[in-house]
Amino acid sequence: MTEELDRYDRLILETLQKRGRITNQELAEAISLSPSPCLRRVKQMEEAGLIDGYVALLNARKLGLHLMAFIEISMDKHTPDRFSAFEDTIAGYPEVLECHLITGQSADYLLKVIVRDMDAYQQFLLQKLTRIEGVSGVHSSFVLKSPINSTALPVS
Repeated sequence: MTEELDRYDRLILETLQKRGRITNQELAEAISLSPSPCLRRVKQMEEAGLIDGYVALLNARKLGLHLMAFIEISMDKHTPDRFSAFEDTIAGYPEVLECHLITGQSADYLLKVIVRDMDAYQQFLLQKLTRIEGVSGVHSSFVLKSPINSTALPVS
């Protein structure tokens, strides 16, 4: 569908990524389109699956979540069953923000994890992560600063 996106569709997507709670009237004004066709375009992109949903972005620090880590996970066996079991287990951990099966590294997975502090990280590591069957290696890198932290995708 991306080939079918015109200037207005792209403007709608860019605006919704920045201001998800904007009203249709405000959105239409922001992109210089009348409200009815604007709403129709948004509905079409929702139905086509181009817009997955709408979320509130929370402030991690104000929630007491001060430690973010990227964790490389190595698995003992490279089988679909082993990978599926790992993914099913990790999906149940609220500390895990992202999980990616990767290539080009010695690791099999890259996780993005957020916790309160180093004590909480240690508990997550020892009580959850290393107890998953098949996890044979864990390498952690801790985030010191995030000069760029965006959820917006390039739609231009």
